Amino acid sequence: MWDVEGKRYYDFLSAYSAVNQGHCHPRITQALIHQAQTLTLTSRAFYNDQLGPYEEYITQLFGFDRLLPMNTGVEAVETAMKLSRRWAYEVKGIPDGQAKIVFFGHNFHGRTLSVISASTDSGSRRGFGPYMPGLVIIPYNDLPALENLLDSDPHIAAIMVEPIQGEAGVVVPDDGFLPGVHALCRKHRVLFVGDEIQTGIARTGKMLCLDHYGLRPDILILGKALSGGTMPVSAVLADDEIMLTLKPGDHGSTFGGNPLASAIAREALQVVIDEDLAGNAERMGRLLRSGLEAIARENPVITAVRGKGLLNAILIDTAEDSELAWNLCLQFRDNGLLAKPTHGNKIRLAPPLVITEEQVGESLEIIRKSLKACKF
Repeated sequence: MWDVEGKRYYDFLSAYSAVNQGHCHPRITQALIHQAQTLTLTSRAFYNDQLGPYEEYITQLFGFDRLLPMNTGVEAVETAMKLSRRWAYEVKGIPDGQAKIVFFGHNFHGRTLSVISASTDSGSRRGFGPYMPGLVIIPYNDLPALENLLDSDPHIAAIMVEPIQGEAGVVVPDDGFLPGVHALCRKHRVLFVGDEIQTGIARTGKMLCLDHYGLRPDILILGKALSGGTMPVSAVLADDEIMLTLKPGDHGSTFGGNPLASAIAREALQVVIDEDLAGNAERMGRLLRSGLEAIARENPVITAVRGKGLLNAILIDTAEDSELAWNLCLQFRDNGLLAKPTHGNKIRLAPPLVITEEQVGESLEIIRKSLKACKF
């Protein structure tokens, strides 16, 4: 990226993984221009010639019966919550008004009132109550806590989980956690809802982060890179048993599935496949983490390097309310790399998936140089 004065930067935030394909990818931009000059919006009251092909494409790509297209990530999360409750009442047989959805502590699924009701982050919750009932929060990466809950409460409809908690500081769970959650869902007939808004679309070295474990969610939520950073596009995918509990008129969106979004999303996904961005994320992620670990050995202020693919973070040895990580990010900026702290002392390092080996090397040198210049 270049600023208005012509200074060059590496973008290590990637708009929170919305620009996995790189900024202004020419194929995605061309798809946008072509469709914008043809037809942008019909609403779902009428058919258009883009939504059907997009629905067919994305359901075949991810292996689900149906797509419910939405706009923002949090809209898709809300849609999955509504879908889970409707399924719980009509299919599982939970008494009306008693279905519960389980969330994990330190999650980030968005900022609407119902979603922040399931958050443990005071910055997201404070001053917005009263909160929505029927949402249960348990610790992340704690299978016994989930098992105890499911054993004791028959009214659980769904488990909503981020395969990696990005906003919490790229928290990667133990290898057995997600398979264990999935198995418990099967045992107790509870929906496994995968929020892959940030981790999906090749970010972690597979098309979906859950692909690392061979897991298929009952409901899959996508967003961010689904449009390559051009406009808000999100998706909820599920099979007929779940999706068809919603009847025409039960849920929808004026803009969801509009012709412009449909054309863009199809091209954005095809770019990921054609350019093998998942493979590049896996290779460059290993290279980046190896370099960061070498830098950490030289700089004890970095106490941890963690991540998967090109979703990574470093943990700075300071309190969450310290300005140390922020000041280090300012040094990054001055030296030509853009990043920001999350939860005070964790710095997320997630460049677009088009990054090359040479660019990873140059970025590591910027990080090394910035650490030398920053006063600890």
